[in-house]
Amino acid sequence: MSVMGPEADHYPHPHLLGIEGLTPGEITLILDRAQHYAEKNRTADKTSNILAGSTVVNLFYENSTRTLTSFELAAKRLGADVINMTVGTSSVKKGETLIDTAMTLNAMNPDALVVRHGDSGAVKLLSEKVNCTVLNAGDGRHEHPTQALLDALTIRRHKGRLHRLTVAICGDIAHSRVARSNILLLNTMGSRVRLIAPPTLIPSKIDRMGVEIFHDMEEGLKDCDIVMMLRLQLERMEGSFIPSVREYFHFHGLDRAKLANAKPDALIMHPGPMNRGVEIDSEVADDVERSVIREQVEMGVAVRMATLEILVQNQRNLAGDRK
Repeated sequence: MSVMGPEADHYPHPHLLGIEGLTPGEITLILDRAQHYAEKNRTADKTSNILAGSTVVNLFYENSTRTLTSFELAAKRLGADVINMTVGTSSVKKGETLIDTAMTLNAMNPDALVVRHGDSGAVKLLSEKVNCTVLNAGDGRHEHPTQALLDALTIRRHKGRLHRLTVAICGDIAHSRVARSNILLLNTMGSRVRLIAPPTLIPSKIDRMGVEIFHDMEEGLKDCDIVMMLRLQLERMEGSFIPSVREYFHFHGLDRAKLANAKPDALIMHPGPMNRGVEIDSEVADDVERSVIREQVEMGVAVRMATLEILVQNQRNLAGDRK
């Protein structure tokens, strides 16, 4: 389905901190395992005991019902014990530092730590202070690797490949870790990436990541295989990035007229949650023939099952080698 190499039979990294640094073979390894779980999750018996006896801690400094629920469900379906820690109910509110939290959690001997944090690099810092495997569930504007992997799995299931595709990522590029992880993954797998957004929402020097930049939706969407819309992250904006939500939708919201410029079988994607009538029209978002937005949510559980299994099993193997 995509580029394979001799390294594809093993995932050599202790953590999943980002897409950056992963090879085509390593990405394919994760996606192949996730495909197995995607199929299993559609059967009556969705559970496994492959991670029985393991403990997965979800440490979320930012709210994200969708991602937290997905990781929790993934861990439980693999037979692991799950602890959810959110800032509102933890000692972090009382002034406990990130390092203090890491030390406390490390003393509990978890097998995996899933972290979402508002600061870029916070997850990497935690990974250097704990003995378990760490998965990045989104850090600042840096990366959101499992989102890019679930997007890739969704695309591969429909298009049969991840190479030689033209993918348009549209909207709030400036504040999006999802965009960055997708750019890295799609470039690694041999696809062509276009970014479409108003100039105020295009980060400076983003062209160095090997993307094409457009400000006009009609021009940018021409002959695209995939149209990936992004949420307008008003909560991260300081200052005036757009004149108004209404004007933003008029020029950069996805509707039938703009979509007509893409290929007739182009997939419509969105990482969620959607702002209907802001970045995407409801009629387009709910198009059963073209939209794969609901399938993206489904594939999120499969991808998170795959990454948890691969990383925790790696840790177990390393522990066994040390004995």
